[in-house]
Amino acid sequence: MSESRKGYDMAADTKARNRRGRQGHKLSKKQKKIRRRRKLIGILAAELVLLLLLGVGVWGLGKLDKFQDLGVDADKVEMNDMEDATEEVLKGYTNIALFGIDTRTMGDLGAGNRSDTIIIASINNETKEVRLASIFRDTYLNRADDTYGKCNAAYKAGGPNQAMAMLNTNLDLNIKYFVSVDFLALIKTIDLLGGVDIDVQDNEWEWINNYMYETTAVTGEFGVFVEGPGLQTLSGLQATSYCRIRAVGNDFGRTERQRTVITEIARKAKSASLGTINQIIDEVFPLIATNIPKAEMIKMAASMMSYEIGETGGFPTLRENVKINGADIVAPADLEANVRELHKFLFNEEDYYPSPTVIQFNDEISSQTGVYAKESGT
Repeated sequence: MSESRKGYDMAADTKARNRRGRQGHKLSKKQKKIRRRRKLIGILAAELVLLLLLGVGVWGLGKLDKFQDLGVDADKVEMNDMEDATEEVLKGYTNIALFGIDTRTMGDLGAGNRSDTIIIASINNETKEVRLASIFRDTYLNRADDTYGKCNAAYKAGGPNQAMAMLNTNLDLNIKYFVSVDFLALIKTIDLLGGVDIDVQDNEWEWINNYMYETTAVTGEFGVFVEGPGLQTLSGLQATSYCRIRAVGNDFGRTERQRTVITEIARKAKSASLGTINQIIDEVFPLIATNIPKAEMIKMAASMMSYEIGETGGFPTLRENVKINGADIVAPADLEANVRELHKFLFNEEDYYPSPTVIQFNDEISSQTGVYAKESGT
């Protein structure tokens, strides 16, 4: 048995289940060639944030000291000058940027790490509906520093401040709050909730097992293999590995799997006991960075049980896959049309008109990528 497999033999039942899993688990040559040092993909859930806020309301403000403070001033995050009508619409929503960080040092959530998961959680302040929009990490955008390229590099260059500015200026948003996590935070939360129920497809289960090796090597968390497809309860390690799969459906399928896990976390969080919530706070808070003020957290906590995950989607919806300098990128086709679609999806804004900044970025992105407006998505 190789050294990488020994970690899974921590208990008798683990040995037995892994043995069965290996008998039916034959990796293809392509799977075996996955690079060991592949950059890690982070994942987090809007409902995880709301769950923790509920815990704050129940257990007291002292727990907030466990969050990481990266020194990001919400009032200094860059935004565009937008149409008055758009600004009025945005006032009815609380928009939060959720970043999953590709750090190899658990708990290191600042600049220098790419945000390989970027999700906009838009909360309707009146209805409490939460809509989620995944920003594909390879999307070609202005990175809020007058350079253009893959949008996930904005976080590496300037941390959450620049990453939020990238979202605001390209998409005409008013985001000033963020939450950043790594693998370990997700794994611990799912395990404490008792796992998540996922319908694993025939072309997914072997990839889950394949990704578990590296996820274990980085986080130090161990577990058993998935033994086949079908509806089943995945552990934190298994679910996190499920969220990392790119071989099935590329990045678009990966973000859909992430939103599936988010929705399931939401369901489990609603029925969690106060004891479970307190345990999650104690173990997970130190692995989270945020700049949401205490007063805002308490305000949101009061409405926790009213929040519901609504529609979820990805950005850009109109797109083309192209190569620039040998790198695969996702080009909006075009940015202006996609931002219109995003505002319609998140805010039901039918009469949105993009700001001059978005129009300027649109022209430059089209010029650099050679991709222009399309009537339908790719």
